[in-house]
Amino acid sequence: MPGSARATAVLTVVALVAACAYSVTLGGNGWLWSGWVLLLLLTAGSLATRDD
Repeated sequence: MPGSARATAVLTVVALVAACAYSVTLGGNGWLWSGWVLLLLLTAGSLATRDD
């Protein structure tokens, strides 16, 4: 896995943990989860198009 794809994957996992913590502490936020889904899709695209 190239460095940029790995960094994006790590960022996605960190963002998921942050979104879960925010939702548990302060309640759900649609924009927060929409942003995370967008980041997940970007990560999936990055991983799908990476050079091996």
